[in-house]
Amino acid sequence: MNGKTQLGEFLQARRSQLHPEDVGVPTYGERRRVPGLRREELALLAGVSASYYTRLEQGQSLSASAEVLDAIAGALRLDESERRYLHDLARVDRRRTRGRRPPPERVTPATRELLDVLGDTPAVVLGRRTDVLAWNRLGHALFAGHLDPGAPQAPAQRPNMARLVFLDSHVRDLYADWPSKARAVVGNLRLVAAQHPEDTALHALLGELAAKSAEFASMWADHRIKACTVATYEMRHPLVGPLTVVQQSLSSGPGPIVVVATTQADSPSRAALTLLAGAVSQATTQAAPLTDPEQTRPRPRAGKG
Repeated sequence: MNGKTQLGEFLQARRSQLHPEDVGVPTYGERRRVPGLRREELALLAGVSASYYTRLEQGQSLSASAEVLDAIAGALRLDESERRYLHDLARVDRRRTRGRRPPPERVTPATRELLDVLGDTPAVVLGRRTDVLAWNRLGHALFAGHLDPGAPQAPAQRPNMARLVFLDSHVRDLYADWPSKARAVVGNLRLVAAQHPEDTALHALLGELAAKSAEFASMWADHRIKACTVATYEMRHPLVGPLTVVQQSLSSGPGPIVVVATTQADSPSRAALTLLAGAVSQATTQAAPLTDPEQTRPRPRAGKG
């Protein structure tokens, strides 16, 4: 993947998704051979020449200014996330970055303390490629209880949330509206791919998902952008049944994000989460002794005298 191709594909895809009647372009009842707006119609709305816009869409121009990009974004009716994505793609074109290995992602002590403090609130720490860097016990139980809870500790064995959503039947079955969750994953990955064009591991992941999942390939080709920081999902957990959670992404800047799942107070979903927390606590208690066996042996009594 390169920015030149992505920029042109993005512009073409979004142009084809915008109907003339959406932006007040008259068609006079004519039969149109292509869906959406024509290039010259989009160029007119953006206030640029048709030849310039054509070169931009074909990847033959690397000089688009921020003002021109904003004008095109307005003509395409892009939202704020899509507008930032358009600018990111244009910057990739200009920089022509070569593949560099990004620094490894780590969980800071402060983030680990946050996981501990959250306690009975499910929480997962995700890297930019959606690698699971850490999770608390309830986060593991809610999102991927069928996996080894210690997997994030070994970088080579870390689960990847995008892979789980598209390629793991257990995680797929967790979401009653799986397509909504899948589109959110794709939308976020597209934003990250434009922000980190040098991340070869990320682009390898995208290629793997496209090869193994026709649904991912279709959603990726749609060029929809979705910055999903807060979303409500209906989940069907194999241990506690249905529950509704609000998944929120917490971030303090560049670096890993913490995804937490909350439920409404005094709701059946809160009761289900409490039940899951109890099951996790019981399983942990049964798996590990509370005391050192050496400390429970009766001590010999001291003799008299």
